[in-house]
Amino acid sequence: MNGDLLRNSKMESWFCKELFEQVPFNIAVIDRDYNIIEANKNFADYFGDWHGQKCYKVYKNLNYPCLGCNARLTFEDGKSRVSDESGVDQRGKEAHYVLHTAPLREHEEEPVKYIIEMSRDIIEVKNWQMEYQLLFERVPCYITVIDRNFKIIRANENFREKFGDVVGRQCYEVYKKRKSKCPNCPAERTFRDGGVHRSDQVGIKKSGERAYYMLTTSPLGRDADDIAHVIEISIDVTESKKLEKEVIEAERLAAVGQTVAGLAHSIKNILMGLEGGMYIVKKGLKKNDNKILEQGWEMLERNFNKTTSLVRDFLSFSKGRLPELEMVDPNELVDEIVNLYKDVARNVGVELVADLDENIHKAPLDPKGIHTCLTNLVSNAIDACRMSDRDENEVRIRAVDKNGTLSFVVSDTGTGMDSEIKRKVFTTFFTTKGGEGTGLGLLTTRKIVKEHGGSISLESSKEKGSTFRMDFPKNRLNTLYKEGLSKSGESN
Repeated sequence: MNGDLLRNSKMESWFCKELFEQVPFNIAVIDRDYNIIEANKNFADYFGDWHGQKCYKVYKNLNYPCLGCNARLTFEDGKSRVSDESGVDQRGKEAHYVLHTAPLREHEEEPVKYIIEMSRDIIEVKNWQMEYQLLFERVPCYITVIDRNFKIIRANENFREKFGDVVGRQCYEVYKKRKSKCPNCPAERTFRDGGVHRSDQVGIKKSGERAYYMLTTSPLGRDADDIAHVIEISIDVTESKKLEKEVIEAERLAAVGQTVAGLAHSIKNILMGLEGGMYIVKKGLKKNDNKILEQGWEMLERNFNKTTSLVRDFLSFSKGRLPELEMVDPNELVDEIVNLYKDVARNVGVELVADLDENIHKAPLDPKGIHTCLTNLVSNAIDACRMSDRDENEVRIRAVDKNGTLSFVVSDTGTGMDSEIKRKVFTTFFTTKGGEGTGLGLLTTRKIVKEHGGSISLESSKEKGSTFRMDFPKNRLNTLYKEGLSKSGESN
């Protein structure tokens, strides 16, 4: 009986020793003072000589325990943990590995005296690379892996082809030729909350061409509280954007062409009618036939009326509706626009700010019309900031009541305009947004301001920003308001 126990004990000891050495992991056992008391050959081959060393010295060449040490936590609560770590191998090169930390004890209730740590390299393992290397390299999108310093530690073939030799460089430098982290960075949010984030981005390829892409950032780690790496997957939509702009531009020009063609066709028909009437009138005069004269005159009169009706309809269309004035708090209009657009602005790294004057009084305004004006101006200002190279941009809206004039002022720190663009900015169909704009926004804004008896002005400097100012003389507003009340009373 005792001989069997002895043989079984030896067999168990031999089996454990062999298993300890043969498993394809780096294994180390540490005590509560972080001394490595045992390690297998794989560990020594990867990290070097461990005898008489502290684990943090061997793993990371530190002279003090690691911040957020998982071993310390496991000693305290006895729970196993898995984490992604960065350290130094025996050659002094940076190493990235997955670390499993587990307690060593015979009974659940006793304190943890020792911990076993099993690690395996996550970048250089050949059998792992064979499984995903082809997929990683050949997928039709851009893939990068970045660390907490936003340094690219891996990039696929597609990304390298479009952006160049990028490993070891900061992602914001590679993507956008920036010298600092991008505002509202989705990767930073993933490092912070462990979530998946998506956004539309504009970068610059190594050729200097703009790149439009949809970016998704995801954590590479098992512990949301300690994410070592983030993977960025981008789908290039540059060609789609170009086609989209071409289609929009074609549709816009087609709409203009259809309007002009329709107008030309109507005028041609009227001219033909007038020409026919003139012919019959001449014929009646030549024959001295009143009946033919009456017929020709009727044709002339009918086509003249068509001309008058066509011109009247066009003028009515261009004039639009008259402002429907009511007593409105200007601050409420400004606050409404800010609440409506602040999230849109923040998503593109722009701070939307309202300057509210507590002493401002209600004024007679068309709230729908002013809302349209502010919407156009704020939307343009956000777009101008989005195209700017600044790290931080701001759009500020103010309502000012001074010297008998109520003013709405929209200022931005965007790209600004040169003198040529400023000269064209209020002309029909002019836009700086290419296919994304109709060119009618500022024209409509100016029309609404004019309908209020006001004026709109622009101050802008290239690369410094723009300020649009809508001024409404209050005496003119009050007159329009009284006229509206009078007409409303007459209709009732």
